[in-house]
Amino acid sequence: MIHALSDVQSANIGENTNIWQFVVVLGGAVIGDNCNICANCFIENDVVVGDRVTVKCGVQLWDGITVEDDVFIGPNATFCNDKYPRSGNKNFELLRTTVKKGAAIGANATILPGVTIGENAMIAAGAIVTKDVPAGITVKGVY
Repeated sequence: MIHALSDVQSANIGENTNIWQFVVVLGGAVIGDNCNICANCFIENDVVVGDRVTVKCGVQLWDGITVEDDVFIGPNATFCNDKYPRSGNKNFELLRTTVKKGAAIGANATILPGVTIGENAMIAAGAIVTKDVPAGITVKGVY
C-alpha cells in the first residue's frame, strides 16, 4: 500500500510494503518486501532497505545508507552521511553506513556517518553512535 499523500518516485518497492502519508521516496531508492515506512519519512536515492524493515515516523535515510533485513528504526532516529557538513561543500565525502540484519535503533538515536551497526545489535533511545557497533551488543549514551 502506498498512501495517496506520499510521494514515491521509485519503482523498486517490494511486495506488501506499506508507505504511509507524507513519505518521500526518491527514484533510486530500493525498499524490500513487507516493510512499514511510517509517516513523515524521507528516503534518498542511494539507499537500500531490506525485507521486513520498520522505519517509524520522522526518519530520514540519506544517500549511502544500507538497512538489511528485519531492522527496526525508531521514531526520529537521525542518520548522517557527512562528517563535516557545510552548505555548498565542494569537498563533500559520502560516508556509507550499514545497519545489519536484525538490529534495532531506538527513538532519537543519532548515527554518525561511516559506521556499521552489527547484526542484532540494540541502540538505545537517545544514544549517539560514533563508531562501529559489534553484533549482538546494546549501546547507550555516547558510543
